[in-house]
Amino acid sequence: MKFRTDPARIRGSIAPVVTPFTADGAVDIESLRGLIRWQLEQGSHGISIGGSTGEPAAQTAAERIAAIRITAEEVADAVPFLPGTGSAKLDETLEITAAAREAGADAALVITPYYARPTQDGLVHWYSTVAGEFPDLPIVVYNVPSRTAVDIAPETMARLFREHDNIVGIKETTKDFEHFSRVLQLCGRDLLVWSGIELLGIPLLALGGVGFISAVANLAPAAVARMYEAWEAGDHEQARELHYALHPLVDLLFVETNPAPAKWALHQQGRISSSHVREPLLPLTAAGQERVRALLEQGSALL
Repeated sequence: MKFRTDPARIRGSIAPVVTPFTADGAVDIESLRGLIRWQLEQGSHGISIGGSTGEPAAQTAAERIAAIRITAEEVADAVPFLPGTGSAKLDETLEITAAAREAGADAALVITPYYARPTQDGLVHWYSTVAGEFPDLPIVVYNVPSRTAVDIAPETMARLFREHDNIVGIKETTKDFEHFSRVLQLCGRDLLVWSGIELLGIPLLALGGVGFISAVANLAPAAVARMYEAWEAGDHEQARELHYALHPLVDLLFVETNPAPAKWALHQQGRISSSHVREPLLPLTAAGQERVRALLEQGSALL
């Protein structure tokens, strides 16, 4: 938890690691440990688990908490640890966030409550409750309207940032790039903003963002980390080259619903024991496998 008191150090490529399952559907602890070790070896600047790529809605709170504890053990303060702790239920969100704090998380990534479609005032109340419950834990708002059916307005984010010292940032997973700009304009440059859209990471850095929480880091963690490092070093041309070289692997992620394609690829590479995804997701189809193989070949130089 050494980054907890200075959340501005949580920047760069924060890898949102998949939750591996065994072939019969149980959480695969050994594969999870292996993935975290590999991410650290490859130079990822931080680790997240339990975001959309981690299939949190298909897991029990106990399973999510166990995965957070295991990941915290493997990370061991080497890099910032930013687990996803939100759910559609407030009591469950508080339970998982409390467990993450006790496990040593540096910040909690809290998704907007999905399905209910709360008003903006409802979102303020929700995040104010979480922030008030954990005043010593940095909170990062997770805005992903394509999955939750609710969008945090820039004005709402500015209100939360202004009213709560421990609401320190936001993961923006929206393709509305004007939204990014308005959030930064209203909140100021002290707000920590990460892109959750793979192909908007470099543009966000140009506006003053601090990095990306990009699912493509599951496949090419070193390349994604180097892209951030090159940009920060002023080598914008190298950063752009990596950005464009990553396109086939980004396309791979969405051949079918994420994370099924990434899990299939990781299983083929021997990094996880099974490509299992939990219902309502389905395993990658034969046609999907053919497409993923072609995209892996196109992006092979970065694997």
